Amino acid sequence: MECPVKRRTAIVVAALLLASGYARAEPSSNVAWNAETLRLVAAGDIERGRSLAAICSACHGADGISLTPVWPNLAGQLPGYTYKQLKDYRDGKRADPGMAPMVAALSDQDMADLAALYASFAPPPVVTAAEVPALVARGDPQRIIQPCNVCHGNGGAGTMRDGPALAGQHRDYLVNALQDYKNGTRANDVYSRMRFIAAALTDDEIDALAEYFSSTAPPVF
Repeated sequence: MECPVKRRTAIVVAALLLASGYARAEPSSNVAWNAETLRLVAAGDIERGRSLAAICSACHGADGISLTPVWPNLAGQLPGYTYKQLKDYRDGKRADPGMAPMVAALSDQDMADLAALYASFAPPPVVTAAEVPALVARGDPQRIIQPCNVCHGNGGAGTMRDGPALAGQHRDYLVNALQDYKNGTRANDVYSRMRFIAAALTDDEIDALAEYFSSTAPPVF
């Protein structure tokens, strides 16, 4: 028998998404994590990616650490996440006038190779540490917000194919990303997961989360 609490929660989530305009008839991404896609990403060629990355380094740095805080660091990022974002840019699922022409001619293999290259780089160095916001480990059940750690891993190391590592990412980039999810400008998150969460966050919470993850070093395993 279905749990009544889970059923009520699902109904509330669906209602909020519909009321907020987040539910869309078309998919938010064309990436399907089937066996073919998993094999493609797992077999990404680092050296071939290096030959493709010259144009990327102008913004994201030769070692995947970007030259300005509004552009994301790619060093050490999960390859599945980088692959998905590149494909979403190319397919028009993530709108960005700067990235669109950069990815227009990339094949799926090109994107897998670039993703493998950036995953091979050491994550960005971190100097300071910030207080851990309650949302990171506990979330907020009253607002149906799950802990950040569920998708982004302990210390922001990343755990899911399309859930990025956040540790060491630029603060400004993280603030902008959360605000874009909050206002619906960015809509390539599957099942509207981030849009739903970000819509419930205050600006102060967004700032605190960005400060924490940008000042957190990835854990060493």
